[in-house]
Amino acid sequence: MVAELGKLEKTVEPSWPKLVEPLEKIIDRLTVVWGMINHLKAVKDTPELRAAIEEVQPEKVKFQLRLGQSKPIYIAFKSIRESPDWNTLIEARQRLVEAQIKEAVLSGIALEDDKREEFNKIEQELEKLSHKFSENVLDATKKFEKLITDKKDIEGLPPSALGLFAQAAVSKGHENATADAGPWLITLDAPSYLPVMQHAKNRALREEFYRAYLSRASSGELDNTAIIDQILKLRLEKAKLLGYRNYAEVQSSIE
Repeated sequence: MVAELGKLEKTVEPSWPKLVEPLEKIIDRLTVVWGMINHLKAVKDTPELRAAIEEVQPEKVKFQLRLGQSKPIYIAFKSIRESPDWNTLIEARQRLVEAQIKEAVLSGIALEDDKREEFNKIEQELEKLSHKFSENVLDATKKFEKLITDKKDIEGLPPSALGLFAQAAVSKGHENATADAGPWLITLDAPSYLPVMQHAKNRALREEFYRAYLSRASSGELDNTAIIDQILKLRLEKAKLLGYRNYAEVQSSIE
């Protein structure tokens, strides 16, 4: 993708075929690849995968910053907006051009070199913090589990869910667990959590899982409080570099 971006920067022209179409291919490829990685992490998390993501993440952010701060691409979009043909473009295309120009500004393209360097450091740190935040939530999700032995407690749940809970119990050493007789092990993973919230007649059980789900990574070694504080601090610094009073103004400017 780096080579593709470099080629685009050398050949870019203020036209749809020479600017927007090749740029969309680069963005789509990055989005699809990184989306697959995040999905894999969510459903099949391993220490090896985490280490691999941590290794390539700085380069991914670096590429995103280069893409967002590309002067040839930025100038080409501005040229489209300032051209005599601007009013002939359909509204959707005009909005796309405006959005790309705005995104470049919010990516730090208009900053002086020293401020842009500071901006880029903040972006790298925010990515690390966001990654750690997600890992803590994922670990907290895995950590919570409840073993149920009384079938009355799971009344209303469909057989498919009971089968899943029994399989989970077997995986934790309850070798004789069955969908009909239990025991049933319920976790906060979506395939387990959602059936409880949607079908369980036991109000206390639903409340317990609801509270557990909402309070993930809010205490102990997985507490995200300090990470949230640091993210808020860096977002404020980022907003001020971009000329805004706070991060809420940055977000509002995108709408």
